[in-house]
Amino acid sequence: MASSLADYTRQRDELISLDRALRADHKREPLSPVEALADKVIRDVRAAEASSIWSAEYPSIPHPFPGMEFLTGRSIIVQTKLFEILSKMPKGALLHAHLDATVNVPVLFDLALKQPAIHVRSPTVLNASNLKSTLPQFEALPQHTTTNVVSLTDAKYEPDTWVPMKQAREIFDPQLGGPEGFDRWVTGALTIDPSEAYGTHNTVTKIWQKFLSTFRVSNPIIRYVPIFKEYVREFLLSSIADGISYVEPRVNFVYKSIIAADGTHLPHRELLLIFDQVLNEIKAEMKRQGREDQFIGARIIYSTVRFITPEELNWYLEDCIALKKEFPHLIAAFDLVGDENVLHPLIYYAEPLLRFREMQKEAGVDEIPFIFHAGETLGDGTEADNNLYDAILLGTKRIGHGFSLIKHPKLIEICKEREITLEVCPISNEVLRLTSSMHMHPLPSLLNRGVHVALCSDDPAAFGSMGLTFDFFQVLAASEVTGIIQLGEMAKDSIKYSTLEPSEKDRALQSWNKRWEEFLRYAVSVGEEFLKAKN
Repeated sequence: MASSLADYTRQRDELISLDRALRADHKREPLSPVEALADKVIRDVRAAEASSIWSAEYPSIPHPFPGMEFLTGRSIIVQTKLFEILSKMPKGALLHAHLDATVNVPVLFDLALKQPAIHVRSPTVLNASNLKSTLPQFEALPQHTTTNVVSLTDAKYEPDTWVPMKQAREIFDPQLGGPEGFDRWVTGALTIDPSEAYGTHNTVTKIWQKFLSTFRVSNPIIRYVPIFKEYVREFLLSSIADGISYVEPRVNFVYKSIIAADGTHLPHRELLLIFDQVLNEIKAEMKRQGREDQFIGARIIYSTVRFITPEELNWYLEDCIALKKEFPHLIAAFDLVGDENVLHPLIYYAEPLLRFREMQKEAGVDEIPFIFHAGETLGDGTEADNNLYDAILLGTKRIGHGFSLIKHPKLIEICKEREITLEVCPISNEVLRLTSSMHMHPLPSLLNRGVHVALCSDDPAAFGSMGLTFDFFQVLAASEVTGIIQLGEMAKDSIKYSTLEPSEKDRALQSWNKRWEEFLRYAVSVGEEFLKAKN
């Protein structure tokens, strides 16, 4: 028991320090003067905006607060000085993002409109009552000729008849908004809006149904080769623009998923050839601009979906090995993706997965590690929750999401011992209804226990959260403990626990440290100017 207020205050400070001792921002060396100043300035900016921007009245947002539901609060977030500052932060590596949801929907829409081969159809005549509930279906039909084109909104339209996308847009019923109405219809099918996430689809099961439907609409567009080339280019360039210096997107490899300009289906190696070509073009351009250290490169996590059988998985494992042999610099790891709550658990595939390492040795390829999705669930002891045990036993190098890891003290201990990093996707977890806001997310508990974390975006196109700035913002805005130093530590960990070769990691970290110092000076300058104007 303290004998004086001074003793009590000292004991209190010691207890708080002990409680936070495992956090990355507390374990590191003392802050440099510019780090300490930037940390203070950004905390002051956050506090000032919490009592101004977030306390203002917004007609369509009854109770705004920092870290609130992203889809509702996004319009406020982009008004903040904090978001402006974070947009300039070097983010390190993006380690968890599904390639088919990494390009802003308006950009994808424009890419599709420019291709005469892209056609659209509807299972019914569109009208005001069924427009929102009816999904467009797209297909690349290069040899297709359409005569007597009828609008999807015309009573004479025969359901499931293909119409060139550009014409379908031009002749869309004016009473349904004309071309702009067509745009809203397609955009709505490719994204999740607040009324869906927080109203009509406000359970994990329901929102996943909406979420998966966005891929069914977009995939035929994205996987059309003339579009795919520009899609990959846009993903890489937009990542660089957001301060991301390296990416490891998950790419779904499924049967007959790549369509050539002439309409034929291509083998999987063609996807990698295209990806490699675009990647090399961008790296060459960055070098020409003297910015080569701002973009280290990209590698692909080969993924397939958990609805296949173990026998079918053998084919995909062999395909992954064959691609690794041909593209050793591109294939980074292997994963199984999809809704863990309804699809097969990892244990279902244990036998072929256990053989995978031996298959690699027989083929004479470098190691292809597992980087598994696991624990993306609210379940406690469910198959989805138990995926965490199997992911660790199978030797996963990182864990995708790991939302339920907080329930497993022994697994947390193992993750720390083996330096198994969590790929945490804050906005994705909230929109997909694992948490109601960032304040309820388990991330702070994981940070306080010393678990390595890389912040990731998952499927930003569906959420309207392009890049990583929005995810970094949500984490920073929702915690009084987390500051810019912790964000920096997570950015460094994203590079450290990537699959980059050691020499490339060193290069990436050296470049990041240089950009970090520049960013801190920028943050201090902009932040102090903002605070001065507020006062």
